[in-house]
Order: sequence, then C-alpha cells, then structure tokens
Amino acid sequence: MPRGVSRGVVALLLSCTLLLTTAACNDDTKSTGGAATPSASASFEQQKLAKTRFVANAGLAAGATYQWIVKPYRAGKFKKGADGRTFALVKAGLAGAFTYNRLKAALNNAKGDPLLSKAVAPLAAGIESLKELGTKLRKGEVGDADVGAFESVINSVKDAGRSAGAEVVDQVPSTSQLGG
Repeated sequence: MPRGVSRGVVALLLSCTLLLTTAACNDDTKSTGGAATPSASASFEQQKLAKTRFVANAGLAAGATYQWIVKPYRAGKFKKGADGRTFALVKAGLAGAFTYNRLKAALNNAKGDPLLSKAVAPLAAGIESLKELGTKLRKGEVGDADVGAFESVINSVKDAGRSAGAEVVDQVPSTSQLGG
C-alpha cells in the first residue's frame, strides 16, 4: 500500500474515532467513570470526594494538553510538511476534545466543595472557550494563540485548585482513554 494511501486510511479512522468519542462525551450529567457518587448525608465525604474527583479530572486534562498538544506543537509537528503531521494533528484534536470534557467534569466536581467552587467559578468562560479548539487542531488550523489558550486555562485551573487545597498533578491519559 503506498505511503500516502496508508496515511489517509489512518487519518480517516482516527477522524471517525474523534467524531464518535466527542458525540459520546457531550452528556455532562454522567458520572466520570468508576468514582462513587457521594451520599447527601455526609457533607465531609462530599467535599473529600469532590476534591479528589476534581484533581483526577483536572490532572487528566493537564496531562493530555501537555502530552498531545503543547509538546508536539513546540517540536514543530503541526507545521506543514512535518513528518507525522496528520497523525499528530488527529491526536491533538482528540486530546483537545478530551481536555474540554475533563475540564467540564472538573467544574462539576468543584461544585461539591464550597472553597473549590469559589476558586474555580471564574474559569468557566475560559474552559468554554476551548470548545471549538479541538476541531481547529484536528483540521491543522492551530497557532500560537490556540496552544497558549490551552496552556493558560490549564494553568488557571491548577492555580485555582492549589488555592483551594486541591493540588493538581499532570496525569497523561492513555490513547484508549482519549478515544473512550
């Protein structure tokens, strides 16, 4: 199979995966995986679980942003003619959609803790601004400002978490987590 055709097939498969995963990620009311939902009877447990879930979701968003958006951009993988550009852009698009989804989940988690919700509330508009950047990344229409927007929002979320006693550490999600 010629190299150009095989790249096209890979790009098509990854694009289809992106479309299917972003459609599945639109439901903000769903739980964030295997984490237990806190009961209404124990406010301490609600706060503890809210911070834990916030840290997990924000950490995954930060890790995906750095690993598949910032690092490849700085390495020049998104420039026209770069080796592996199409694959890097598709992965960045998936990471962008994943990051947006995890940040929205982190905002919802923060509502369970009074201090954390106050610290994170001003960031909602910044997170919402990332909504379309995943598609922009996938199409290869990314620039310094777009990558900077991801970095800025992630750093703001980390700072807000730190100020509320919820230290966010980067956690690089697996490729299957990006797609699922």
